[in-house]
Amino acid sequence: MIIFESVTKQFGDNPPAVEDVSFSVGDGEFLFLTGHSGSGKTTLLKLLTKEYTPTRGEIEFDGQRLSKIRNSKVHHHRRKIGVIYQDYRLLPELNVWENIALALEIIGKPQREIEERVTDLLDLVQLSDKAYFFPAELSGGESQRVGIARALATAPNLLLADEPTGNLDPENTLMIARLFDKIHQLGTTVLFATHDLTVLETLGHRRLKLEKGKLVSDTPAKSTARKAVKKDATPSEKTEQVETKPEAKSEKTEKSTPKKEAVQDERTSKDEHKESKSEKADKNKKAEEKNPPKKGRRFPSFHFSLFKRKEKKAEVKETKAEAPSKEKTEQVKDSGKPTSPAVDIKIEEL
Repeated sequence: MIIFESVTKQFGDNPPAVEDVSFSVGDGEFLFLTGHSGSGKTTLLKLLTKEYTPTRGEIEFDGQRLSKIRNSKVHHHRRKIGVIYQDYRLLPELNVWENIALALEIIGKPQREIEERVTDLLDLVQLSDKAYFFPAELSGGESQRVGIARALATAPNLLLADEPTGNLDPENTLMIARLFDKIHQLGTTVLFATHDLTVLETLGHRRLKLEKGKLVSDTPAKSTARKAVKKDATPSEKTEQVETKPEAKSEKTEKSTPKKEAVQDERTSKDEHKESKSEKADKNKKAEEKNPPKKGRRFPSFHFSLFKRKEKKAEVKETKAEAPSKEKTEQVKDSGKPTSPAVDIKIEEL
């Protein structure tokens, strides 16, 4: 998915921030970038988002060389990447829901999809009860979780985290680390820049160590590190993959039974299936009575100022459109001709 080929980045006459770095990252892999401050971790991440261009060397992302991407198309490249910062960078005038929804609103996603997507992300980061809160009302760990949800809003292929636990206490640090591990298991490629040993040892994924811009070591992942689920599987299939493994063995044993027994089993299973239909219907009705289905979505958009502004603009347009029709009705009245009822006028306008 990512290939660095002898990449060097130098600013003016200063020593190179990154010098002759070569490595590759597979699709769905979790990679730590480690090293002291000033070792080149942030520069590597900004090279991937094309904020910086290499002085020498080539970077390939998702089968495309970044040097061949035009400046007018850079925003399309960046939509494939979610970035999480150490200082959160949440917009203070927007609440939690709006901060997450903003990226989806910018790229023109339908309102229904925005609401469903934001609701799911709030559940993922366990902040459903803080949807109406503003950044100033959140703790550091909560703000970082909002930043993670915002980065995941556009369903990126790659997630870049630049020291996301640098401003957090040990308890919140482990919570954020486990959240990243959970996101990785769902199939997202993660590049996590950190020098926190607790995070490195807890997750145990592959790590690259940088010193003064040079790559000095590439440590493989530990055997205890969790692997990502294949991207081809749907979210429901991902959770069921582990459960279906023992069932596969039972299917093999069933195939080894004689044909006569298999036919009898099929007949009995059909009869049971017919009888169980009515039973299942009764159970479903009882379940619906106890737990009625949710009406609407959890966070309707009209509660939020981000979308209220749009509604006001729409009202202004409607008033302008109605003005000429009112003038026409007044002209008809002045001319002395018989006028039609107001209801008919509205129907004609529609």
